[in-house]
Amino acid sequence: MFELKGVAKSFAGKTVLPELSLTLERGRTAALIGPSGCGKSTLLRLLVGLIPPDRGDVLFDGTPLTPNNVTVLRRRMGFVLQDGGLFPHLTARRNVGLLAAHLGWERVKIDARVDELADLTRLPRVALERYPGKISGGQRQRVAMMRALMLDPPAILLDEPMGALDPLVRFELQEDLRGIFQRLNKTVVIVTHDLGEAAFFGDDLILLKDGAIVQRGTMREFYERPADEFVTRFLLAQRPPLPP
Repeated sequence: MFELKGVAKSFAGKTVLPELSLTLERGRTAALIGPSGCGKSTLLRLLVGLIPPDRGDVLFDGTPLTPNNVTVLRRRMGFVLQDGGLFPHLTARRNVGLLAAHLGWERVKIDARVDELADLTRLPRVALERYPGKISGGQRQRVAMMRALMLDPPAILLDEPMGALDPLVRFELQEDLRGIFQRLNKTVVIVTHDLGEAAFFGDDLILLKDGAIVQRGTMREFYERPADEFVTRFLLAQRPPLPP
């Protein structure tokens, strides 16, 4: 679904990704993990076409992202930010249906799809008519997920989507999102600092350091066959439970 070929990216003369090649398979969930500043959020923004690479190619479903096609291709990707990124002056319903309305969907079709997604994400219908500032943090993230799913894209990308939530809300939302991803058979890429969360969501864990992939695999492979001392230190720093 996604492929990076020799991609490099720098900001203000500082190299964030020196040169990276990566393939992400269709229908699987990949979790990008690593310490702050390792390049995982930059990598996610390259995948969704929010920033261009300085060098190399980013492909989505076999097609290279270019300035001419990135807007069209991005409509086939749902994107969820840490704080939801909702427009505060629009109700939850209007936030979810905004792009569909821009694309010319009829109001009845938009409302039907929004109601369907509210049921899918277990968002109370009453919350749809409220503004983002009048609903809880967990509900805002459910609305953000609904917006990402509105056009039924084959891929969903999430940048620390639950980092600001309290543990109990985060646990409930994690359970619901994993069920949604599995049911809809989406290709998912999630950025997280939390190794336990990465293992909960990810079929494929990708650990980054200084813009390079240090190790890729399952949580058990990280524990039993760490690629180097950095992997071991990263595991010990978080102490996630060993999966069965």
